[in-house]
Amino acid sequence: MNFDFTTEKIKEGQVTVVVPKLADFMEKPSDYAPSKAPVFYNPTMELNRDIAVLALQTYQKKLETEISVCEPMTGCGLRGARFAVEVSGILQVFLNDLKPLSARLARLNADINGVTDRVLVFNEDANLFLSKNAAPRKRFDYIDIDPFGTPVSYIDSAVRALRNHGLLALTATDMAPLCGVHPRACIRKYGGQPLRTEYCHELAVRLLVGCLTMMAAKHDIGIEVLFSHSIDHYVRAYATVRYGAKLADYAVKKMGYILHCFSCFYRETVLGITSFLKPVCPNCGIKLNVAGPLWLGGIMQKNFCSMMLKELEERKLKNKKRIFKLLLLAQNEAGRQVTYYAVDKICDKLNLPVPSQKSVLDSLKEDGFQAVLTHFNSRGVRTDAPVSRITEIIKALALKK
Repeated sequence: MNFDFTTEKIKEGQVTVVVPKLADFMEKPSDYAPSKAPVFYNPTMELNRDIAVLALQTYQKKLETEISVCEPMTGCGLRGARFAVEVSGILQVFLNDLKPLSARLARLNADINGVTDRVLVFNEDANLFLSKNAAPRKRFDYIDIDPFGTPVSYIDSAVRALRNHGLLALTATDMAPLCGVHPRACIRKYGGQPLRTEYCHELAVRLLVGCLTMMAAKHDIGIEVLFSHSIDHYVRAYATVRYGAKLADYAVKKMGYILHCFSCFYRETVLGITSFLKPVCPNCGIKLNVAGPLWLGGIMQKNFCSMMLKELEERKLKNKKRIFKLLLLAQNEAGRQVTYYAVDKICDKLNLPVPSQKSVLDSLKEDGFQAVLTHFNSRGVRTDAPVSRITEIIKALALKK
């Protein structure tokens, strides 16, 4: 199959695919080649695709049945080809893209990898394609939404196209709105106020899941998050949908707010969208800032992380070491407190040298508090200790240093 643009063959995971030769679409060094190529392909998202393979296989093994998979914006079809080749127990993979060239290339890549019997490729608008498959007997077990920017425009149609207990994967790369650089854009798109805090990447996940929760609730569907992560320039969440008005109500009850003091690092969670919010910090009396409404429930499950780790052990992946570290940290974070404290930020505020993470963790544990590292921030500590005690410990360790 010939294309009117330059291509090259690349190997990723267990597949070999034809992709646009990105170097030919860069006129100047600042150009973002994937968006300039006639078919979308982003090599930097290989880690994202690796984790998606692990999550999908883990989900399939939990279900113990054959599943149908959908990627409504497939680009070159690399992710879909990897699902078909690397994930066992897949009945069919439905790939779709609005661009005819993308659909052609996705078909070619399915053929190259010998999976045309299980990979069906369509050429339609993503929301139209999902809506056409929203009838009970047409729905999918897994839908992967990985757009360039925000996934919000596709959440409603994706939720309706999922079977009961189906899994939805969402990627958001619009970190400027989610992390509070453009708060009005975040409120418009995600329905919640962001904050430019040291834990803004966790807030980004919670705002994304909060948006999903409220959209799903409109259809009497509840959600449960199995796994989420923040890497480089994006956040990613994997959540199952569960049919029923009571389950939707239960999910909505996990919505709420995070109150944050920029003066003394105090923060507090408030469950309930209509709850009363404290106006001032109980520690220092400064006005509190508000993030939300957003998701205050769990954003990763320990058992699911453990199963993903076991799955990782059996595979050869280029990013294996990095994924192992991420999953191990996520496993330890599961079920812990909402938000974390960045030790370096506290030290900057207090004009102190930064003590080691280990010494801070050990001191907190010696005091009887829970304390673990977080994958969201290499200098972050997730703990149930009050900020006053955290500050005291850091001061003492810094003076020793």
